[in-house]
Amino acid sequence: MNDRIKRGERREPSFDDESGASRDDFDMRVSDDDRPLHRHRAAPRPQPRSQPVRNKRSGGGGGGKRRGRRRRSLLGGLFYWTMVLGLWCAIGLGGFIAYHASQLPPIDQLTVPKRPPNIAILAADGSLLANRGETGGRTITIGEIPPYLPRAFVAIEDRRFYEHFGIDPIGISRALVTNLRGRGGVQGGSTLTQQLAKNLFLTQERTAARKIQEAILALWLERTYTKDQILELYLNRVYFGSGAYGVEAAAQRYFNKSARSVTIAEAAMLAGLVQAPSRLAPNRNPDLAEKRAQLVIAAMADQGFITQAAAKTALTAPAEVPERVGAGSVNYAADYVMDVLDDFIGAVEGDVTVLTTLDTKLQSSAETILVDALSAQGAKLNASQGAVVSLAPDGAIRALIGGRDYTKSQFNRATAARRQPGSSFKPFVYLTAMEKGMTPDTIRDDSPVSIKGWEPENYSRTFRGPVTLATAMQHSLNTVSARLIQEVTPKEVVRTAQRLGISSALQPNLSLALGTSEVTPLEMTAAYATFANGGQSVLPYVIREVRQTSGKVVYARKAAGLGQVIQPQYLAMMDTMFNGVMNGGTGSKFNIPGWQVGGKSGTTQDYGDAWFVGFTAKLVTAVWVGNDDNSKMKRVTGAGLPGEIWGKYMKAAHAGAQPIPLPGGFWQGAPKTIFGDGAPVADAGTPAPAQPASSDRAWVKPAPQERNFFERLFGG
Repeated sequence: MNDRIKRGERREPSFDDESGASRDDFDMRVSDDDRPLHRHRAAPRPQPRSQPVRNKRSGGGGGGKRRGRRRRSLLGGLFYWTMVLGLWCAIGLGGFIAYHASQLPPIDQLTVPKRPPNIAILAADGSLLANRGETGGRTITIGEIPPYLPRAFVAIEDRRFYEHFGIDPIGISRALVTNLRGRGGVQGGSTLTQQLAKNLFLTQERTAARKIQEAILALWLERTYTKDQILELYLNRVYFGSGAYGVEAAAQRYFNKSARSVTIAEAAMLAGLVQAPSRLAPNRNPDLAEKRAQLVIAAMADQGFITQAAAKTALTAPAEVPERVGAGSVNYAADYVMDVLDDFIGAVEGDVTVLTTLDTKLQSSAETILVDALSAQGAKLNASQGAVVSLAPDGAIRALIGGRDYTKSQFNRATAARRQPGSSFKPFVYLTAMEKGMTPDTIRDDSPVSIKGWEPENYSRTFRGPVTLATAMQHSLNTVSARLIQEVTPKEVVRTAQRLGISSALQPNLSLALGTSEVTPLEMTAAYATFANGGQSVLPYVIREVRQTSGKVVYARKAAGLGQVIQPQYLAMMDTMFNGVMNGGTGSKFNIPGWQVGGKSGTTQDYGDAWFVGFTAKLVTAVWVGNDDNSKMKRVTGAGLPGEIWGKYMKAAHAGAQPIPLPGGFWQGAPKTIFGDGAPVADAGTPAPAQPASSDRAWVKPAPQERNFFERLFGG
């Protein structure tokens, strides 16, 4: 072979020669024959494309090694590209997270936003009437509530709350598995911290971006606050439906009690509610709410938050939502409190408590009587609405009903509706006449009257002839009132009404004598209070005191009056005539036995408005009945439906109370007179105050403006 190589007669090796020698054998032979030479490997001869290369099974299995190398190469490539893809996904995810994190304020500048302030409105006895503000309830600390209340939320919403760092991978995994299996469960994917982050900083939209921001904020909350602080924030911010934000508002809304007093069953129902406030509200879907509460109780027992015995008791005595009685009239009073609160304390920065003058019993009684009366007779009489205002004689509002049903109409007719008062306005005309020198015994003619084309008529369409002013007011004679306002002038009557507290614009025309200028029920009640308190003008008020949650008093009402606006002699005359209305006049059916009572009915000409306003030394009350669209009622007068409501309410309000005489006393006129229908009626049970001996008490010298009338009447 070496000789042939030297001569140039080289023979190409064949890997598939006839002898069947392999390529490796050839290489070995070459090496064995000529060891000094380097190993030489000849390139394989190319195979035609149409003929696949065949591998011999003999010779050590070279084909198997090639398949192994190809498999290792495939797995390596797969691993490589998986790593590359994973890296790019991580980079993309990191960028996505970084982008949405950049949309948040800088972490070092984050602060928990202030909770909107709550205004707790209390009755005079300290009981809660209503909450006002965006939250519907005050902030409450975790130390004020029973331990099982916060634990109920942990048990149903986030059982690993005290173990995770704001995000709970185990909880998320569990929720994912539960959802994939399609089974119900008591755990959610979001932690309480994440839910709080959403409520504090984010919207309610369900997007990946919001979830990322929620997670980032949850981590910040966990780093900044303790677990109990986070739980307290959560309990005061979470939404419970029906306008209630926070557990205190929810407890008041659904159970009429503070969160400090809820039972285990009630705590479980509140905790179960947050998952779906609208669907699980106990006042709407009590069955669903109870089923959810049962899950909460079971979870609490399972996690050792309550004993098995306590759980059994809670399950056998489930929470009950008390039925709300009445038409929600207290909200009219609460709205009025909010209307005037700003005048006393300005902008509300934090939670405050407002102590009012409202009497819960009187408020409830007035509401019930008004609603029952309208329900029984309203449809028949075409009377759809009403209002009641009741004051103490010093102006303190004891009851305020602004309409028949607050849930259907929030318009406050007691404070905002200006309506014609009809004949209930006449006392201002009579008082002006008294101050001009007339008395209850002064005579005027009840006969047809025409003043520049104005021809007012009496309700009865009849005339009595010459009558005393006391009789004219007792029977609400329109002709006499018309003559009086012409004598004293409309401008003087306007001044008198404004002096007593009427603030609405009054038109100084002759028809003002019959109550054609519009006023509110609150104004009329305050003006009549002057007749009940000895002649002192008052401003109606509803707020006694305002305190911050720290106990600091930010406002306290100081007793302040506007002074004497009716002189004692004129007040006695007016109270005598008022009492005559209640004893033989239009208010005789509504008298209160044992009490000195004054009152006056009012009806507009087209039956659009009907009033009854009256007083004792204890209470001053006005009742209005009508329709919001000013449509006519079916001959409803002030002595009808409004008088009935007034009488029932006032008799209930005075039941069991010791009678108190009116401060102004009664005027002592002549016991008999040859004019008209007789002297004013006095209260037989209460002697009038002694009067100085004077011959003109039986006969009052006519004032100058009266003399022409007497001269005409008696021929000079």
